[in-house]
Amino acid sequence: MTEQPRVTILVRQNCHLCDEALEVVRAVCAETGDQWATTDVDSDPDLVRRYTDQVPVTFVDGAQHDFWRVDAHRLRMALAG
Repeated sequence: MTEQPRVTILVRQNCHLCDEALEVVRAVCAETGDQWATTDVDSDPDLVRRYTDQVPVTFVDGAQHDFWRVDAHRLRMALAG
């Protein structure tokens, strides 16, 4: 059984903010050992309707954490809490 990712990022293709957010999440999760995953917001009409103007959107433990930018310190604190 694989561990559920603690961090999920809604992304889309050709999104420079998504690329930046992925770098931060990748680095922080490498430090903390937490699993993370991405979901293409454009793969689901409901996600497009709910989040299209906020991409990238970061979730920690299923709760929305950030959008547009990911602050490494805030993410570390959320994962530690």
